Amino acid sequence: MATTYSISDLAREFDLTTRAIRFYEDMGLLQPERSGPGGRNRVYSHRDRTRLKLTLRAKRLGLSLTEAKDLIDMYDSPRDTGPQLQKFLVVLDAHKRELEAQMAEIQANLDEVKAHEKDARALLAKQGEKPTKVVKPIKASKA
Repeated sequence: MATTYSISDLAREFDLTTRAIRFYEDMGLLQPERSGPGGRNRVYSHRDRTRLKLTLRAKRLGLSLTEAKDLIDMYDSPRDTGPQLQKFLVVLDAHKRELEAQMAEIQANLDEVKAHEKDARALLAKQGEKPTKVVKPIKASKA
C-alpha cells in the first residue's frame, strides 16, 4: 500500500501552516485525493510530498510559484529531462542576473553610505570633535 500523508503530516514535516499547503493546492502544485464525508479530508500522495519539497526548494532559490510549477510539472514526464533541464537553466540564469543586479545596487548604496560616513568623520575632526562610538547591530540569523 502506498504511503499517504494528511495535511497536518506535511505541515509538521515541512514546518508550514496548513493554510500555506492549501494555497499551494490552489496554485495547482499539489493535487490531493479527497476522502471522508463530502471529501473534506485531503489525502496527499508521495508525489504530492515530493512536489511540495521541490516547491519549497524553488522558493528558496527565489523562483516564483508559477516558475516552480512550470518546472515541477515537467517532472511528470520523465522522458523530457532534456527540455526540463534547459528550462531550469533559463530560469536560473534569469534569476542569477536579477540577484547580481540587486547585489550591484546594494554595493553602490553601501559605497555611498561609506562615503557619507567618511565625510561626516572628516567634518567632526575639522571641528575638533571625536565621533561617537558606533554600536554595531546584531546580525540576523539565517532562517
